[in-house]
Amino acid sequence: MFTKAFWAGALERALKTFAQSLVAALSVGTGLLHVDWTTALDVAAGATVLSVLTSLATVTTVVATTPPSAAPADPSPLSAGIPPQGPPPAIS
Repeated sequence: MFTKAFWAGALERALKTFAQSLVAALSVGTGLLHVDWTTALDVAAGATVLSVLTSLATVTTVVATTPPSAAPADPSPLSAGIPPQGPPPAIS
């Protein structure tokens, strides 16, 4: 459940959320020189905490519905090592 892959994914989502919410908070102001940086960083930090909490709350759903990555999406007889059926092709 709390594997290295889980934490790597949660960290990636949290960083993306932080960046997106910081840009959104900065764009609402009057200009880049007159931005209230404390408020913008508070909003971004709050969104980041919510992102991590969402990752923790949905970990069982993601694990339960994720297909195994080792299984091929569309296995063909040739990729499975099964010889083709029927007569060999005619040689002309």
